[in-house]
Amino acid sequence: MNWYVLYVQYRKEKKVAEMLQKIHLEVYCPILKEVKQWSDRKKTTENPLFKSYVFVRLNEKERDLVFSVPGVVRYLFWLGKPAIVRNEEINTIKKWLQNDNVEAITLSKLIPGDEMYIKNGILKDHKAIIQEVGKKRLRLAIPGLGLVLNAKIKDVV
Repeated sequence: MNWYVLYVQYRKEKKVAEMLQKIHLEVYCPILKEVKQWSDRKKTTENPLFKSYVFVRLNEKERDLVFSVPGVVRYLFWLGKPAIVRNEEINTIKKWLQNDNVEAITLSKLIPGDEMYIKNGILKDHKAIIQEVGKKRLRLAIPGLGLVLNAKIKDVV
């Protein structure tokens, strides 16, 4: 059985996950608990980590079952095939969300032209400009040193 990524209607992630569980499918909708501060009170909210996405684990031949649930739009595709997420990746997300040492999690995409500062390693505190983002490679220009860094990104487990 594989983990697939479902694209669902915005703000319906938790409801879709509940309904998929009711039809006996294994579902994972990672939730972040956040404390919101208003002028008169604090409130803890639970929001999906991935907006409009829910993970579902099922066999290839069961894939059509999800469309009986209102709010499911489609499967996420990668290179013409339904995107499959490895068990290790789902487990990594679960560990991060359960880890008390992790204070905050934010998601962002690497976009060519964005500037960043390198936080660790031999190039620590140098400004870098993202030039190219690939599936397994990243190209950074480091103007202060007159370098272009090509990095191979390995899987994180």
